[in-house]
Amino acid sequence: MLSDAELRDAGNVQGQQAQSRVAVMAPAAGGIRRGYSWSELARGIDRWLLLLVGILLVIGTLMVYSATFDWSYQSFGSEIEMLLRHIRNILIGSVGLVVLALLDYRFLRRMVVWLLLITIGFLVAVWLFGDDTFGARRALIAGSFQPGEAAELVIVLYMAAWLSSRRGQIRSIGYGLFPFSVIVGVVAGLIFLQPDFSTAAIIIVTSTVMFFLAGADLRQLLGTFGLTSLVMLLVTWLGLLPDYVPNRVTTYLAGVTDLTQANYHVQQAIIAFLNGGWTGVGLGNGRQKFGFLPATHTDSIFAVIGEEMGVLGMTFVLLIYVLLVIRGFYVARRARDPFGALLAAGLTVWIAVKALLNIAVITAVVPSTGTPLPFVSFGGSSLVVLMAGTGLLLSVSRLPYRQAALQERRGLIANPDRSGGDRRARLSRPGRRRGPA
Repeated sequence: MLSDAELRDAGNVQGQQAQSRVAVMAPAAGGIRRGYSWSELARGIDRWLLLLVGILLVIGTLMVYSATFDWSYQSFGSEIEMLLRHIRNILIGSVGLVVLALLDYRFLRRMVVWLLLITIGFLVAVWLFGDDTFGARRALIAGSFQPGEAAELVIVLYMAAWLSSRRGQIRSIGYGLFPFSVIVGVVAGLIFLQPDFSTAAIIIVTSTVMFFLAGADLRQLLGTFGLTSLVMLLVTWLGLLPDYVPNRVTTYLAGVTDLTQANYHVQQAIIAFLNGGWTGVGLGNGRQKFGFLPATHTDSIFAVIGEEMGVLGMTFVLLIYVLLVIRGFYVARRARDPFGALLAAGLTVWIAVKALLNIAVITAVVPSTGTPLPFVSFGGSSLVVLMAGTGLLLSVSRLPYRQAALQERRGLIANPDRSGGDRRARLSRPGRRRGPA
């Protein structure tokens, strides 16, 4: 039999252990706190979202190898050199995905201004000192880093923070539309000067959709569209556009009515689609990638999918993107704060716009631009930034579950008799003896 003092000591020890478990579950202000188990850290991560991104990465890895094995052998003496580089980029991106998924995304809200200023600094550096490739300056560090790709993610972060802080002023011209146009115009304008029109368009479209989701009305959207069109006309009239831009538009318009007049890229892509038919010619058996399609592992990879996997393969890839967008908006709808909701929605729109632009170019819906297919195309900066954005999306998905778990544990400690009576450990008590004394 235990004395009263021993019973009190046992109860105190058990209470301290329970309180320590609650302390372990308490979210750290801005990041990961020591004491979390991996199961607790991963709780609430949207597994469907992670699965869909994983499927696209697997498809992309297969198609990158199929599109590059011949070129890789001729250039580097190894059929798998480009494949290994792609896998390296996936691993680097995976580290960023995991870190940002486990980080409390709300911590980044305090850093968005600095992130935007640093990004603008890099964009100015590219304009002044960037590597000149095919008449464009888009990269630093011997072509290994493209600040324009990072700018896409940073502008989504900044817009989510800025718009969520001005919920009551979004429809104001002076506090809503005008500063929005200035912020987006500066970033997109610096990218436009590289020139990189596809990235500038992605930033403008994504930011405008976020502006609308935050509460802007249709008139403001029309005003944004009109202002953008006016700026484009002014730039064209001043002769600031490179010569190839009007040529691409002219060729595109000619190809709309007569495919034989379309640009070379589109013609070769259409041949690839026709070769593929419904079921494709088989993985690795495509012919258009052998010196016909330009940039087979990046801009043209959807055409390689069409030739080798057919209409069914392309439809499957499109379905994965549709499910990914649906899941992204589901995460946004479940977010617990306006910043998280706008961040998740903005990231989803960003991925969708990039995918739509790549597919629209390769199917001759819009003039030719250089945009990789998200998670599928070979890419360094692009792939790493996309996976970092996915990590933020997963971080938003974790918060409701993490808060619910914390509240549940606090409730159990505050009321240990809830749902199941007294949950304390049972100690033996003196009772009637059984058997012989």
